[in-house]
Amino acid sequence: MKKNSLLVIIIGLVLVLSACMSGNAGDTGKSEGGGKSSETKDLIVATLSDATKLDPHLGTDIPSANIYHGRIYEGLVYQDKNMEIQPLLATSWEKLDDLTWEFTLRENVKFHDGTDFTAEAVKRTIERVLDEKTASARANLFEMITEVKVINDHKVQLITEYPYAPLLANLSHYASGIISPTAIDSGKEIAQNPVGTGPYKLANWKIGQEIKLEQFDKYWGKQSGLKTITFKVIPEDSTRVAMVETGEAHIADPVPVTEVDRITNSDSMKLVRSDSLGNDYIGFNLNKEPFNNVKVRQAISYAIDTESIISGVYNNVGTLATSTMGPAIWGFNDKLKGYSYDLEKAKALMAEAGYKDGFKTTIWTNDNKARMDVAEVVQSQLKGLGIDLEIKVVEWGAYLEGTGKGEHDMFILGWSNMTGDADYNQYFLFHSAAHGNTGNRAFYSNPKVDDLINKGRQETDPEKRLAIYAEAQEIEMNDAPMIFFRNSEYISAIGKNVQGFWIHPSGVYMLDDVTVK
Repeated sequence: MKKNSLLVIIIGLVLVLSACMSGNAGDTGKSEGGGKSSETKDLIVATLSDATKLDPHLGTDIPSANIYHGRIYEGLVYQDKNMEIQPLLATSWEKLDDLTWEFTLRENVKFHDGTDFTAEAVKRTIERVLDEKTASARANLFEMITEVKVINDHKVQLITEYPYAPLLANLSHYASGIISPTAIDSGKEIAQNPVGTGPYKLANWKIGQEIKLEQFDKYWGKQSGLKTITFKVIPEDSTRVAMVETGEAHIADPVPVTEVDRITNSDSMKLVRSDSLGNDYIGFNLNKEPFNNVKVRQAISYAIDTESIISGVYNNVGTLATSTMGPAIWGFNDKLKGYSYDLEKAKALMAEAGYKDGFKTTIWTNDNKARMDVAEVVQSQLKGLGIDLEIKVVEWGAYLEGTGKGEHDMFILGWSNMTGDADYNQYFLFHSAAHGNTGNRAFYSNPKVDDLINKGRQETDPEKRLAIYAEAQEIEMNDAPMIFFRNSEYISAIGKNVQGFWIHPSGVYMLDDVTVK
């Protein structure tokens, strides 16, 4: 008995020493002695900006959506890489008539708080989005829904005020994330206490530093190989890239176009380029003089050499914009040519507007390297019109808040279409009901455009819808509340040991199939 006990102790010591000598292989994902490498279970993403809110009904930005969309929260449906609608919390659906959609819901689904997902949760979620007390900037996506009728625990009907073509696309939006009714009733702020049905739940949030998600062990679907995902907030572009280069992070996004060669020539990194539904634009605050004068806006549109911005700032990543939405979006008007660079025409328009000698103003941007570079180019080019342009770089959260309140003069921003349908661009960027944080930060108003957008929402004939949106884009380009200069493209740096990462055309990280060797 003593010999056996001694043998057990010796074997135990050998195993302990072997584990110590292996350098914590379970943590690094590497094994010693040339053996087969294991997969890393903890993914590190180095990102520019922190989330603002983890509430899908209040969030309006991609950094927040990247945390919760499809990870913490799920909707009834989702859009795949080809923007086609696929089942998620709904297994099937049927259009019973022009106004009634019926959804059959997935069974045996749990929320992170342990409660069951049922039709009542769908009802409570949509009612919360539409409740004026919630003040959701995305309520307009669902405002046509007049009733949510619970048929039974796993069948629900959405009844609309009028036929609405983009309904399924809107239900794939992050704002349709289903929240636990228990969490809604708890009195806790959802933005800091998210409770969904997704494969991950919030583990920790150090504001301004990092957000950590951990796997939800009662998730209804297939679990990925990643036990945790940590989003580290790294404002410096070069630092984000360096973290991937050294193995401190697995993914860096966004990365500046100036780092493309460094990444592609690296032994430890590779570049990921993803198609986008987004645009980059320079906007004007039409509530402030002189930007309430269309000739001033047109003059500036002619005075900015957008082709030089694409080549000089973006290193030809992305393409030149010619309309108020990108060519990948359904409803794009390919007949428009955009504003060509014409300084003489710009000067003539400034004179006609009464600003022959120019004026002094400001342009806002967040702490994004490319946008700051664009601001400097615009600052230089507008000197040709006598415009003295001061650049203000504002932290992301404050930037969204300030432009939402209309504190800015000019601004630089991007718009990511989350549904692939023209209605999303048109309503949120140009409808007068969407002023401010909802999306229309230019505070643009045109009754004719409002009418066209409303008609486009209600028209079921695709050809007629295309004609409606083509007319709206033509008016918007002439009114020039914004200068759309680039159809964007997403570029990210990942470690060469990372597989399966891509960015959805809407701008959201796709991490479900990510593995790290």
